[in-house]
Amino acid sequence: MYSIVLINAWALAVNFMKVAPAWLAIHVPVGFTIICGARLLVWWRARHTVPMAEAAHEALKQTNRFALILSVTLTTWALALFPYGDAHLQGNIAFFIGITGLGVIICLQQLPSAAFIAAIVINAGFVMWFSLAGVAAFAGMAVNLVLVSIALLMVVTVQFRHFAGAVSARRKLETVSRENFRLANLDSLTGLPNRRQFFTLLETAFAEAGEGRLAVGIIDLDGFKPVNDLYGHKIGDDLLVEVGRRLASLMEDNTRIARLGGDEFALTVADCPGDEQLLALGEEICKALRDPFVLMEATVQLSGSIGFAAYPEMAESAHDLYERADYALYQGKRSNRGHAVLFANSHVAEIEKEKRIEQALGTADLEHEIDVVFQPIVDILSGRTVAFEALARWTSPALGSLPPGQFIPVAERIGLIGQLTRVLLKKALVSASRWPDEVGLSFNLSTHDISTSDGAVAIVGIIMASGIDPERLDFEITETAMMYDFVQAKTAINMLKGLGCGIALDDFGTGYSSLSQLHALPLTKIKIDRSFVTDLHKNPASFKIVKSLLALSSDMGLSCVIEGVETEDELAVLKNLGGELVQGYFYSRPMPEIDIPGFLRQPVEARAAG
Repeated sequence: MYSIVLINAWALAVNFMKVAPAWLAIHVPVGFTIICGARLLVWWRARHTVPMAEAAHEALKQTNRFALILSVTLTTWALALFPYGDAHLQGNIAFFIGITGLGVIICLQQLPSAAFIAAIVINAGFVMWFSLAGVAAFAGMAVNLVLVSIALLMVVTVQFRHFAGAVSARRKLETVSRENFRLANLDSLTGLPNRRQFFTLLETAFAEAGEGRLAVGIIDLDGFKPVNDLYGHKIGDDLLVEVGRRLASLMEDNTRIARLGGDEFALTVADCPGDEQLLALGEEICKALRDPFVLMEATVQLSGSIGFAAYPEMAESAHDLYERADYALYQGKRSNRGHAVLFANSHVAEIEKEKRIEQALGTADLEHEIDVVFQPIVDILSGRTVAFEALARWTSPALGSLPPGQFIPVAERIGLIGQLTRVLLKKALVSASRWPDEVGLSFNLSTHDISTSDGAVAIVGIIMASGIDPERLDFEITETAMMYDFVQAKTAINMLKGLGCGIALDDFGTGYSSLSQLHALPLTKIKIDRSFVTDLHKNPASFKIVKSLLALSSDMGLSCVIEGVETEDELAVLKNLGGELVQGYFYSRPMPEIDIPGFLRQPVEARAAG
């Protein structure tokens, strides 16, 4: 627009330099050039700048004002030259006003208000002046200019509507895109960053860490599934929302929390402090999760475990950092549930060992390498051995003899536990078939065995093929296994109970099952975990717990086996509390099948190993 104005203005000025005063033919165009050049320079410099809304609005208002001033000034200047020219030069003035006015209108089509201002000023001046000039040709040109200007303004109006519509559609699209991006990166339940966003943030934080220290923490709620099963998904969702709020309230400027899914959360800690401070943060989080959650429908209590890993000491990539934090969490849930665990060098050795175990298990001949040993369960009132618990032992050609605590979790993780269970059960049943009929067999089932219908059916088939009376069998399940899929677990348990097998809840008191769920299961026994028995005679808290659990089992009409009895003092306390069935090193360590006949032949008073 400024180029059109200046080119046309100088073309007109040159024609009038010899007949009009210098101030009018030269100085005024020079002023136009300076002003328009300045405006042109400002626009050119800002061509790559995206202004804020307020700045853009102010710039558009200035353009409106400048369009008015420019139109008035140009029209007045051109008409001021009219008296100094002949008919030919006066025709140039009419041409200048018409062509410049139309050019300005076209250039301002994206700002209709400025286009209308210019059109009104130029046409008004042109029509009034040339209509009064008394020249028919000029009057015709005025009418023609008005009609063309009206047509152009109509085009400008339509084009602007299309332009505005396109801008509006683009804004809507950008809004939708931003909203879709937000939804794609936020957890819809808690409003926290989701799994996708967490890993994006982790990669960014890792790239920015440089020589600094970065930590990842993974949080898993202990006891959420029982709450979800007991109260329903609505309460479970409300609980997760409150957990998210509580965790978010603990975050500082250098920490970011996200929900990975289910009851698992994760955080990054930039500019990570020392190990002690990091673990202190973890314990603060765990402590906050232990405080009751007061919901509209219920007050819920649970806990949380957290695993940390720190860069650069324990990881070389963001992926390693996450994986090692996850491993620390896994170890914490096994040995230090409800607390924070930091991945350390010792875990590296454990991972390598587990990899070797995994490789050896994958190629193992389970029929020949897996053995069963048996630990007696004794009635302390009569001294009679009522059953033996079957325990797995694996002698690997590559790794040697391994206890179940090392290879059972690996077998569960790689999907071999079902096959392992079947091999062990067959061998245990063969051994039990050689015992006196009054001596039973207690056998442990994994989460996989009762959480799938195929696993339960396979176990039933093995029992039926063994020829053993199912009433001699007790199957032990843990609270954790039962809570994995309560409905399927109950179905599997009912199937085994229908055969006549007993069902014992193992490690009772260490899980998160509710009394209502326990009551809904066809249990015949509970087994009190050894952690409550150690130094029972010295620990008042353990004494009260065991006393309460014995009373609970009696009220529910269940037998109770007390594990981990190692000393005569512990046994004496249990007798005073009314305990009847015990298991532990006080009577015997796990023994091979070949030693069982000799053990059973021993006099009652000689069976105590302690």
